Amino acid sequence: MDKIAIVTDSNSGITQQQGKELGISVLPMPFYIDEELFYEDITLTQEEFYKKLAEDRDIKTSQPAPGDVIDLWEKLLNDYDKIVHIPMSSGLSSSCETAMMLAEDYDGRVQVVNNQRISVTQRQSVLDAMKLAEEGKSAEEIKEILEKEKFDTGIYIAVDTLKYLKKGGRITPAAAAIGTVLSIKPVLQIHGEKLDAFAKTRGIKMAKKKMLAAIRKELENRFPDGDFAENAYLEAAYTGDKGIAMEWAKELREEFPGMELQMDPLSLSVACHIGNGALAVAWTHKI
Repeated sequence: MDKIAIVTDSNSGITQQQGKELGISVLPMPFYIDEELFYEDITLTQEEFYKKLAEDRDIKTSQPAPGDVIDLWEKLLNDYDKIVHIPMSSGLSSSCETAMMLAEDYDGRVQVVNNQRISVTQRQSVLDAMKLAEEGKSAEEIKEILEKEKFDTGIYIAVDTLKYLKKGGRITPAAAAIGTVLSIKPVLQIHGEKLDAFAKTRGIKMAKKKMLAAIRKELENRFPDGDFAENAYLEAAYTGDKGIAMEWAKELREEFPGMELQMDPLSLSVACHIGNGALAVAWTHKI
């Protein structure tokens, strides 16, 4: 049986310390802030990121340098037979495509998983990969299973401020101005590759209600027997305020009793496009 290393990036929400505890490697995502290079969870903490975001600093996302990816793979292949590499969704970053291209030179020893995951759902893919490896699945089988499941998930994100959607060109300045006056809280969705609009709501209370209804509908359609806890994980994420996030977690547990719930900060690569105060909920199919 091959000895398999699991690799992901910090978009999974898995910290460097957690990676060490789990026995996986976590590539830190790079950010350029006022043209200065920072690495998530190494030279850039969550608190520092949101402070710089609030200061209107110029923040640009990037992808791990090919040389850093190769260096990590080469190091791991000294001790492991194969690698399963789980990057963030190919629809949200070119890091997946880059990794797939680099893996072509490794004669199958590196299997790059393109299963369109981000944040808490990407984290679950990493845990699934570890479990499958422990069960004796090959690197190729793990890749096949994870990619087969890629659309068996959904994420909804309620955005608290329109500032960053306007800044990124996703909405016009006029729409942002009107939306702010009317306390419009857009709900975004991720199903597969892209971050798309789902609904416009008045206030965060209605946004949360809309997300709860959307998740319930998806779970009922996917698992008509109603046994959600047996078949799916419930996941939540947030940007910034942990206190508000804990309230959200409480609401989710009341709405979906018995389901396992994981709460993590939302990926900074997503956070820089939606800003502080966002709340998210997701589900993923249990493999």
